[in-house]
Amino acid sequence: MIRNGRGAAGGAEQPGPGGRRAVRVWCDGCYDMVHYGHSNQLRQARAMGDYLIVGVHTDEEIAKHKGPPVFTQEERYKMVQAIKWVDEVVPAAPYVTTLETLDKYNCDFCVHGNDITLTVDGRDTYEEVKQAGRYRECKRTQGVSTTDLVGRMLLVTKAHHSSQEMSSEYREYADSFGKCPGGRNPWTGVSQFLQTSQKIIQFASGKEPQPGETVIYVAGAFDLFHIGHVDFLEKVHRLADRPYIIAGLHFDQEVNRYKGKNYPIMNLHERTLSVLACRYVSEVVIGAPYAVTAELLSHFKVDLVCHGKTEIIPDRDGSDPYQEPKRRGIFRQIDSGSNLTTDLIVQRIITNRLEYEARNQKKEAKELAFLEAARRQAAQPLGERDGDF
Repeated sequence: MIRNGRGAAGGAEQPGPGGRRAVRVWCDGCYDMVHYGHSNQLRQARAMGDYLIVGVHTDEEIAKHKGPPVFTQEERYKMVQAIKWVDEVVPAAPYVTTLETLDKYNCDFCVHGNDITLTVDGRDTYEEVKQAGRYRECKRTQGVSTTDLVGRMLLVTKAHHSSQEMSSEYREYADSFGKCPGGRNPWTGVSQFLQTSQKIIQFASGKEPQPGETVIYVAGAFDLFHIGHVDFLEKVHRLADRPYIIAGLHFDQEVNRYKGKNYPIMNLHERTLSVLACRYVSEVVIGAPYAVTAELLSHFKVDLVCHGKTEIIPDRDGSDPYQEPKRRGIFRQIDSGSNLTTDLIVQRIITNRLEYEARNQKKEAKELAFLEAARRQAAQPLGERDGDF
């Protein structure tokens, strides 16, 4: 088990309001390519109780039931651990959620989104806890899924990288990738995510810097918020006894300029929620200027500016975007110890393209079969249904 506590430094489980026993909540999943949809599920689950335990499946279990994960189990454990609503992580959690698991970790109930999770043989992984009345449901975040993000990356691998005419091979691939038997494309067929002020409020801490806290500013795309970002932010967090980290997120057009026209894969609104969900970040500047100016440093009363070991791309006029903090002597480059970048994630997907295609198609086929079986069951006369006597 990996205990987080409620803050970045960790801590013990606290009793519930009024001194009553804390309500312990269980969530589990693959948490592959962790995005704001996962974070929102865990936020909702944490709000249903006092202490949230998250079980994460192994690579072997995911490959058996769904297909190959993008990230290794160790990477996925650490990503979930970095989400601020998570109190404890259980590595190698079983794929099927049982009463035995809930009892082992003293959990009152488990929480899952209102989507379908099936085993390799098409069974509902939450069937046992549902029947026992120890299952709660939260709303799935519309407009994002791991399948969707994989699709965005795969469709960015050829013609989208240049202004050349799309080849017939690529056009056929783009039209057919991941389509279910009914012909619906899983990422162009879902609704686009719509940002609201309420969603930002739900994710934001709402806390301003307090006297004695060290205000640290970091900036970047933070696209496909991943373990490399987490490692960097964790290192930055350790630079002070009481850090207050402000993350500046660049506009999509700015990211396009220095990363290439196919980036960012996640838009600014999506990236904002992904970063806000990280336990090491206190505040986010939405659409931060590329250059870290004197005005920005003064406005946020910044004590320290940090950047990773990745290349610093000059501003549009050729100037160093960090020249002002360097002049003040408050600039530091931080080695996160991780070599993972957004580009490397995309390369992982491209390398295993056929496996990911098969995974996504198999997932949709299983869900359709499950829904069809449920429809037939509901259409049967009451006395003829499976399990009726």
